[in-house]
Amino acid sequence: MTIEVKNLRRIYRHYEAGAGVFAALKSVFWRKWVNVDAVNDISFSIPEGSFVGFLGPNGAGKTTTLKMLSGILAPTSGSCKVLGYNPYDRKRAFKKQIALVMGQKSQLIWDLPPTDTFVLHRDLYEIPRAQWNDTLSTLTKLLRVEHVLDTPVRQLSLGERMKCELIVALLHKPKVLFLDEPTIGLDIISRIHLWEFLRTYQKKENVTVLLTSHYVHDIANLCQKVIIINAGNIVFNGNFDSLIDKLEPDRRGLIRFRQDALKESQIKEITKMVKDRHLEQVDEHTFRISVPRNELSKATEWIFRSFPIEEMRMEEVDLKSVIERAFQM
Repeated sequence: MTIEVKNLRRIYRHYEAGAGVFAALKSVFWRKWVNVDAVNDISFSIPEGSFVGFLGPNGAGKTTTLKMLSGILAPTSGSCKVLGYNPYDRKRAFKKQIALVMGQKSQLIWDLPPTDTFVLHRDLYEIPRAQWNDTLSTLTKLLRVEHVLDTPVRQLSLGERMKCELIVALLHKPKVLFLDEPTIGLDIISRIHLWEFLRTYQKKENVTVLLTSHYVHDIANLCQKVIIINAGNIVFNGNFDSLIDKLEPDRRGLIRFRQDALKESQIKEITKMVKDRHLEQVDEHTFRISVPRNELSKATEWIFRSFPIEEMRMEEVDLKSVIERAFQM
């Protein structure tokens, strides 16, 4: 396994001080310390070449986990291995094989063009010049940022900056890529460009990617597997389809009957199905059907055979609703 996490825990300790001058003075001498379990005894494994989504509400422990996996934070207890290394040992060989991109923290030098940061990165990671030139050319073309390489970072748009952040992270060709909210604040066009790039690059280079995002469709479009964490605990670990099957077992669709062609017996059958809650009336001619996924094909075939149908349209699964329910598992 490329990433192995066993009983990983991280506790933050802080003190509480009441409001007012007296409480502030009192806290100098008598402090009330509080332990917060940011990550609480989690375990999971990720094989090489996987693209995994890491979902959870704010404060769930996603960023803390990524920081432990990348060696920024040491765990309070438990263990994690990335590429066989203990991340917190911060061995040079380990750091040369991973990359961490955080949507709210920049690696780029603000007043200089991205090219200067790329050159600095080349020297820090001791990347051969020929390899660096080839990788940089490939990445800038894929991300369509050739025209901004000599523009000061502060003058770039958010989308252009994030693309350059990805280039910095990938110049040394890491085997593991940690992405923490890489599309935060981006418009839909910029997000789609990043999706396309990440999907293409991951498949081509067989990189193991762990992605956190509050955009559910980012995860659905990119990831083969999803890990959901809430209040420091993993509440789901599996593929997206099994999560949907678990929390949204029924498929819903809208059926519009041809009222002028309905026979009396068919009207009675529709009325009975409404009473039995297999159908829900939307308006005079339109009904919503809800059937288990494994019975969908059989149910639609029977409906078309038994009733005069004007139109039938299946509804898309509300991924946001599914994830919100998963957070409460």
